[in-house]
Amino acid sequence: MDILQQLIYGFEVVLTPENLAAALIGCLAGTIVGVLPGLGPTAGAAVLLPLTFTLGPVAGLIMIAAIYYGVQYGGSLTSVLLNIPGETSSVMTTVDGYQLTRQGRAGAALFIMTIGSFIAATVAVILVTWIGPPVAEFAINFGPPEFLALAVIGLIFLVRIMGGSLASGLIPMVIGLALGTVAMDAVSGTNRLEFGIPALAQGIDVVAVAVGVFGIAEVMRLVADDARLPTPQKVRMRDLRPTREDVRRSWAPWGRGTITGFIFGLLPGPGPTVSTFVAYKFERIFSKNRDQLGKGAIEGIASPEAANNAAATSGMVPLLSLGIPFTPVLALMVAAMMIQGVTPGPLLSVQHPEIFWGVIASMYIGNVVLVILNLPLIGVWVRLLQIPRSILISVITVVSIVGTYALNSSMLDVIVLVLAGVLGYVLSHYGYHMAPLALGLILGPFAERYLREGLFISQGDVTYFVTSPIAAVLWVLLVLGLVAQAVFSMRARRAGRTLVEVVPE
Repeated sequence: MDILQQLIYGFEVVLTPENLAAALIGCLAGTIVGVLPGLGPTAGAAVLLPLTFTLGPVAGLIMIAAIYYGVQYGGSLTSVLLNIPGETSSVMTTVDGYQLTRQGRAGAALFIMTIGSFIAATVAVILVTWIGPPVAEFAINFGPPEFLALAVIGLIFLVRIMGGSLASGLIPMVIGLALGTVAMDAVSGTNRLEFGIPALAQGIDVVAVAVGVFGIAEVMRLVADDARLPTPQKVRMRDLRPTREDVRRSWAPWGRGTITGFIFGLLPGPGPTVSTFVAYKFERIFSKNRDQLGKGAIEGIASPEAANNAAATSGMVPLLSLGIPFTPVLALMVAAMMIQGVTPGPLLSVQHPEIFWGVIASMYIGNVVLVILNLPLIGVWVRLLQIPRSILISVITVVSIVGTYALNSSMLDVIVLVLAGVLGYVLSHYGYHMAPLALGLILGPFAERYLREGLFISQGDVTYFVTSPIAAVLWVLLVLGLVAQAVFSMRARRAGRTLVEVVPE
């Protein structure tokens, strides 16, 4: 069955009432999460994660995927209207987007942003359709050495690309790895680190920890922050119409942003965020109107928004084909697969083609749905920004607790949720990143399994993990990546010291 036939099969899967409803609800929920400032895509996706488990595996994963790319659409609205990015990948949109709002052209900015996002995401999902299956087919022959290398790469790179000091990412990752060891050992049958609590023999629930460190911790930050949001400018349907000049000036930035975003989405790291900065830099180099950037240039929102959505879409390739998430939200999608009893990785397209192709097909449909949601309902989103913070905090808290408890009907999960929330708030307050903690809890058990399988096969010979050519290349790439990053960091520090010496305080 060729790729086109498989894609048609994917549309047959997604166009059932349950799966189609899951895609529509996920897009709506993701857009709402993206629109609400302060919540953030990871926290929002974590809060909504338990709701997907009431559905079947296919519908549940289609919904969490729809939430993921729905957030990319909604997150930029506050950047344009309030000069407040709904997420880190919307930071560059504030530069020219809010300037256009101050000029009374918020509607045109939102139209260009939405259409550019649709074009970029559609082109990216077409490329994902043709690139994803060959990557998965190539990776089917992977064994413990290759999978262990991929798991370690996923953990190490996420720690180093989050920014800040090494400890700010490494310490949370170690905590996550430690939490992943709490369970009955599948080989020996002995309980590990259960501290006399029988329920812990089943392990610490990934969802409870994820919702805690992202959702509940975010609630605590919202409570601690008493700042009030400015009143957004009203945008009517007739205000959305751009000029012909706006459209003409947007085509090239849309193209450049799409290519940039797609490439960065395939690489380890926060692809959607990094791609927007690179795309904006490209506009400063290639745009004919570069002198207007920063003053309300339409190119300043067209290119970053295209890059944002293209990167978010292409990030599904390593997730669906290799089972390796490069962003926190995609790590939550891996957690969703595990809870649904689905093993992420190269065999996904073989063992669960309905999930692999259903998710891809749902992205085509989701892009159309998101255009419909973002343009005609713009007035609804503006009014949503006026919801009192007290109501927002109450809703998030109730949804988090009820959703976590309903998953296993266990009060232990609720206790873990609260403790994880406190831990997430405290660590975040002192500059630690929570994404490595969640990823350590998710990928840690996989890395342990591949390590033990490899040691069993090789009878304890650790050189087995580098004898495979593919595994050896992966380990070399990891080392080169770490060395390159260390060199760049040293140069940056030296440049900083030189600047201080030349221009003393």
